[in-house]
Amino acid sequence: MHDVELAELRWFHIADLLPIEDELFGEERWSAGMFWNELAMGHHYLVALDGERVVGYAGLALAAPDEAWVQNIGVRKDAQRRGIGRRLLEALLAEARRRGVEQVLLEVAVDNGPAQRLYAEYGFEAVGIRRGYYQPSNTDALVMKREHV
Repeated sequence: MHDVELAELRWFHIADLLPIEDELFGEERWSAGMFWNELAMGHHYLVALDGERVVGYAGLALAAPDEAWVQNIGVRKDAQRRGIGRRLLEALLAEARRRGVEQVLLEVAVDNGPAQRLYAEYGFEAVGIRRGYYQPSNTDALVMKREHV
């Protein structure tokens, strides 16, 4: 097993993200076009590579002047419990700090306790609910925010 390395997400990684999206999110998965759009908008995306194999990814969207949103963090099920999601989150927060962001926000499914606990460990607090945010399941999203990145 190789050490997992974080790298900038490039267009040629997108095809490798799609099976992970499908595995993790099913009908609510992102399409290739959504990832292309994120890159076109200049958002900050990383991939976690185990050798040549993409095992995870994460994205940060910057919102002027001093806010950013964690767009997604995904890790293949067979690569979970190795600290990859944590490393990706830490890398996104470091990028937010580097860019002078004052607060980072994210949405997480209300029924995703493990992700909520991870975010809470990094100082994110619940600030609201978006009803029916995830479609087609109509699952609510918990909005979490971290100040003073």
